[in-house]
Amino acid sequence: MSSQAAIAKLHAPLGKLVAGAAEHGSPDYGKSEKEQAEVVEWIEKVAQGDVVKPENLKHLDAKLTPRTYLVSNYFTVADAALYGALHPVFSQLQPAQYYSHPAVTRYFDHVQSLPSVRKAAEALAPAFSVVTFDLDNAPKAERKPDPPKEKKKAQPAVTEAKAGKPEKAKETPAVAKVNVAEPTASENSGKASKKEKKEKKTSDAADAGKSKGAGGSKAAAEEGSGEPVPSMIDLRVGHIVHVEKHPDADGLYVEQIDFGEETGPRTVVSGLVKYIPIEQMQDKYLVGVCNLKPASMRGIKSFAMVLAATSKDGKDGGVELIEPPPNSKPGERVYFEGSELESATPLSQLNPKKKIFETIQPGFITLETREAAWVDPATKSVHKIRTKDGTCLAPTFVGASLS
Repeated sequence: MSSQAAIAKLHAPLGKLVAGAAEHGSPDYGKSEKEQAEVVEWIEKVAQGDVVKPENLKHLDAKLTPRTYLVSNYFTVADAALYGALHPVFSQLQPAQYYSHPAVTRYFDHVQSLPSVRKAAEALAPAFSVVTFDLDNAPKAERKPDPPKEKKKAQPAVTEAKAGKPEKAKETPAVAKVNVAEPTASENSGKASKKEKKEKKTSDAADAGKSKGAGGSKAAAEEGSGEPVPSMIDLRVGHIVHVEKHPDADGLYVEQIDFGEETGPRTVVSGLVKYIPIEQMQDKYLVGVCNLKPASMRGIKSFAMVLAATSKDGKDGGVELIEPPPNSKPGERVYFEGSELESATPLSQLNPKKKIFETIQPGFITLETREAAWVDPATKSVHKIRTKDGTCLAPTFVGASLS
């Protein structure tokens, strides 16, 4: 059965919604035979009605937890069908109910914001009006710590005595056999002096500051200690898998950008319509800022920002996307040259109140070689923006600002 035949089985107005979404956007029915079959299978499930019953939402939530879309990593008519079928359910749910199905709620909110879906929904108003969610006050997911590993009991010193050997417990204090960070009840362990404790605390703090990855650097960054530095910004290689014009803003594009995440592409809104033709945006590899706080732009929430170079003559001189090295993969880390910057871990999310990006941004520039870089305003040292395979470039601009 074809997708069109499956859509014809959907009751009105759901069938009209799906057909309208295909008409207003790219009518994706699956890019391979396998994906096309999955699209048909999902539409048939929706037509049967069981998949969206309240008692089945838990199962659907598990299905959607690792996904952005039902099939592959792009929007298909199956997503329009599931959204439309979920609409009467979600329009009646109370916060406590949709909080208990976070993946389905996130999926529903994302799909209802897609331009092609909104256009189709508006034509059928009020059947598929926008459903609002109080996600800012959603309870945090509880993560149970792993059960502590059972510690092997140390052999008591009396064991040696029983074996006919002299007891050495008093000669070798028990403190040597335990973690000095843990208290011991043994009187023979002795008490660490205040000086030793202070030295230990200072040493631990220094070690934490030197650790990489998810260790000390991240902890320090999350505390927001010190002045803003470029390494707090999470830059990654992105790949535009779909792009269309914003339905309510002539100057905005709405892109689906793959950043190599299991949850699928992110929706990104960018004001590039006047500067870059849509055909040059399609299938484009770029550099994205991935830890800005999501922001709604004319009704569509944007979950990242593309890094672009603006001519030294201003926007009238043109805007270009910064390009990663050839053969880059979505999700690859983009970082700033320099030992301290390279080893640091970005913040999970930039705090808008601290204006970290706004503080760093004036130092972004393209060099005479067209390489993207950050110039330290204090030391004038140049830190090129790169991946493990090379530096990131502007196609033509020299001396351009980046934002």
